[in-house]
Amino acid sequence: MSLRPIPFIAGEYYHLYNRGNSKQKIFHNQNDYKRFIILLYTCNSENNFRMSLVKDRADKDPYLWERGKQIVAIGAYCLMPNHFHILITEKQEGGISKFMQKLTTAYVMYYNGISERTGSLFEGKFKSEHLDTDQYLKYIFSYIHLNPIKLIQKDWKEVGIKNKKSALEYLNDYEYSSYQDFSGLQRKASLILERKAFPNYFPSTKNFEREILDWLEYRDRFD
Repeated sequence: MSLRPIPFIAGEYYHLYNRGNSKQKIFHNQNDYKRFIILLYTCNSENNFRMSLVKDRADKDPYLWERGKQIVAIGAYCLMPNHFHILITEKQEGGISKFMQKLTTAYVMYYNGISERTGSLFEGKFKSEHLDTDQYLKYIFSYIHLNPIKLIQKDWKEVGIKNKKSALEYLNDYEYSSYQDFSGLQRKASLILERKAFPNYFPSTKNFEREILDWLEYRDRFD
């Protein structure tokens, strides 16, 4: 595992993540999750992000905003109550750092505003792992999307899934990751992803679902 600082290089792939200070929750309700997800889309732009823009255009669909050129490509993501995961690659030099600064600043401003608090929310700067092999990159798609299972069975990696059918149904219903986009659901949040910027490991929903099931059945493959 490589912790920042590491150089971000265009054409290379990275797993980014961070959590709340002292493992505190950073998402408390549906509005929090949805705000962060919208920011994944709106902050991916050369344009500067203004919090006032969200307020002024609250009545308009943010997925219809004119963003200009995107600075990163997002391949997958997952939000958990006290942390998040993003699979990403740069589209222009400095894109990842700029995007993450805009994303986290905008969310902290929102969070502090509704919570009437001040100060930092996240546990320092975001962490990153360079996905420097094809096997590692493919694995991260499953790792990110399987995170929500911890919410229904915390020890599943150690003891195995008690009910695979229920676990898969839970993942299919979990709105706060890109799992639904890979499983074929048509939704506006699909616009966050730029799948063509990543290897086509899952040319069909069946390929993706098979991969997820394989990881559920062979938990000893996790490190």
